[in-house]
Amino acid sequence: MNISLKNNDADNSGILKIEIVKADYAEKLEKSMRNFRQKVALPGFRKGMVPMGMVKKMHGTQLLVEEINKLVSESLFDYIRDEKLNILGEPMPNTTEQKELNFNTQEDFEFSFDLAFAPEIKVTLNKRDKLTSYQVIVDDEMVNKQIDSYRVNFGTYEEADDEIQEKDLLKGTLAELEGGAIKEGGILVEGAVLMPLYLKDEEEKAKFLNAKKNNVVVFNPKKAYEGANAEIASLLKIEKEQAENVISDFSFEISEVTRHKEAELNQELFDKVFDEGMVSNEEEFRAKVKEILAEQFEPQANYKFLTDARDLLIKKAGSPVFADSVLKRWLLETNKKKTEEELENEYPQLIEDLKYQLVKESIVKENDIKVEDADIEQFATRVAKSQFAQYGMMTVPEDVLAGYVKDMLKNKQTLQNIIDRVVEEKLSEVLKGMVKLEVKEVTVEEFNKLFS
Repeated sequence: MNISLKNNDADNSGILKIEIVKADYAEKLEKSMRNFRQKVALPGFRKGMVPMGMVKKMHGTQLLVEEINKLVSESLFDYIRDEKLNILGEPMPNTTEQKELNFNTQEDFEFSFDLAFAPEIKVTLNKRDKLTSYQVIVDDEMVNKQIDSYRVNFGTYEEADDEIQEKDLLKGTLAELEGGAIKEGGILVEGAVLMPLYLKDEEEKAKFLNAKKNNVVVFNPKKAYEGANAEIASLLKIEKEQAENVISDFSFEISEVTRHKEAELNQELFDKVFDEGMVSNEEEFRAKVKEILAEQFEPQANYKFLTDARDLLIKKAGSPVFADSVLKRWLLETNKKKTEEELENEYPQLIEDLKYQLVKESIVKENDIKVEDADIEQFATRVAKSQFAQYGMMTVPEDVLAGYVKDMLKNKQTLQNIIDRVVEEKLSEVLKGMVKLEVKEVTVEEFNKLFS
């Protein structure tokens, strides 16, 4: 076998030729035929006893094609790997130098492939290059809102005997009325649940706010919910279609009043929000909340920094030459639904993305940026903690957290996403050390506008 490569430096493409002679595949083809013979069944012959001559006559060409294709594929990608060729996309069959193939008559074969090489792009940054790193100002209002949220999340529910409040949860018996009395055969719901907060009509809502436990309130669901049939149906335990025709008054005999009480701002709350003993007074608690809020903005701030850095790196990369014709053929081949016109419109942006990817790979290689198992686990743990925090779970047992992280990393796509994000974090730190970095404090509103 002979493999040769002819480069075209003008457009960073190349033609790779693979010449195959009979000696390269004869032994494997013979073995393939023997294996096939063991499996083939023909009338008049026992399985595995079909004459080899008949096998060759009937299936020889098919088996030859299969062996040649396997040999070409293995040789092609082995050569690319061994020679460390940095190609874009995949090799494409050449359309100009490929000789005609006839597997019925030929014993020697020649295959030609077009390759698109990645241009070498080297970008140099220095302190004359300026980038901004944004830091969001976490003010007292944000801290107070977060603390209020913790107090609500870690609050308790208690029974109340005084006048009902808007957010109280009422439980009792609902009965349809007719002429001021309970309607015979009418709708009756025991253990009905209602919250005045969700009543849309203020007059109907006021009837409950003036009541107490064990009182009977007469109200009209159709009016109270302003004809919202889904809510009426849910309250009365009926179908939505039935609710449309309900216009009666109902009595609600209140048997339970449950009120949510916000958690006190004390050590008990501190220990529930954070690890026990992590903070010991309100001042430390507020400081820790402020720290966590600031950390929540770091991924977005880093994303903004890398977006700005991307623009700078693409600009500095200039206009490297790409093997456009090969790349376009490959893109069309891998996406059959895309038209040539659509590709032409999208191609400039694809090249911009490719330039950035090549520049990034160059910087990662130059600065020996590597991702260790510890990096992956630490980042995954941060992601997991952030996800739990969204549900108010600021402290999660170590064994639960470790198990959650382990399950996360079993997913190949999740694992790759985390590796990519770790690389970007490390890349960000390297870039910040290369350029003149302006640290700019912004409000949440100003920060959000950066992404609009």
